[in-house]
Amino acid sequence: MAGDKLLLPVILMSVMMDLLPIRTSYGQQLADDSCTVQILVPGLKGEPGEKGQKGAPGRPGRVGPPGEIGQPGLKGEKGIMGRFGKVGPSGVKGVKGDMGDPGPRGPNGEPGVPCECTPMRKLIGEMDILVTQLSSELKFIKNALPSPAAVAGIKETDSKVYLLVKEEKRYTDAEAYCQTRGGHLAMPKDEGANAAIAGYITEAGLNRVYVGINDLEREGDFTYVDRSPMTTFSKWRKGEPNNAYDDEDCAEMVASGEWTDVACHPTMYFVCEFDKDSV
Repeated sequence: MAGDKLLLPVILMSVMMDLLPIRTSYGQQLADDSCTVQILVPGLKGEPGEKGQKGAPGRPGRVGPPGEIGQPGLKGEKGIMGRFGKVGPSGVKGVKGDMGDPGPRGPNGEPGVPCECTPMRKLIGEMDILVTQLSSELKFIKNALPSPAAVAGIKETDSKVYLLVKEEKRYTDAEAYCQTRGGHLAMPKDEGANAAIAGYITEAGLNRVYVGINDLEREGDFTYVDRSPMTTFSKWRKGEPNNAYDDEDCAEMVASGEWTDVACHPTMYFVCEFDKDSV
């Protein structure tokens, strides 16, 4: 390489010597030309220069095709427990569970103080009977009574309970009302029952009420609404029953306790009758 660098000036000098006679032969002509010919020969390679400044970034290239889906990474470690959230609303009450096994028997208590128990037991027995009676009557009142304003109290005999209903109904509707409550229209089958119903009507300030007597099944053959015959007792007013206008198949009781036959379609107050045993 060093030999090549030394040979280059020698060649240059040889060329210049070869051109010299040409310049002498045509000296006059060349002197008249305004241009000269120069031959440039590369010089020796210089030392490397300093590194230039970084140029501006070029434009982004095209987006390449998507690569293949990589393999799933390893599952990370479980994080720490987060804070507790707000307490939610109470749930629906569950079904009552089965009764548990009985617990162990407790210790015996202290002995009681001696007393005369016979009178107390008798009093407790009487109270039990009274409570049972009141409970039965309360049950009857709940089932039989309509609104309080429609009832004029309750009357009792040894075997019957009577309920005077101050709500006007036709005869058949009145009987249906009593039956739905476990009774019938009042059926005075003896003097005591008749007097109790009559006094009931008077105390309520009424003049007449339907009672459970009619001849709807057979004209002139009056029976009680439970179809029992009237063989031992009657309280017809004088001249009754008369079947006026051929339209009087039902019966009413007036405040005096007497009976009269009347038509069944007018509306009036009535008295229901209930057996004490069923109350």
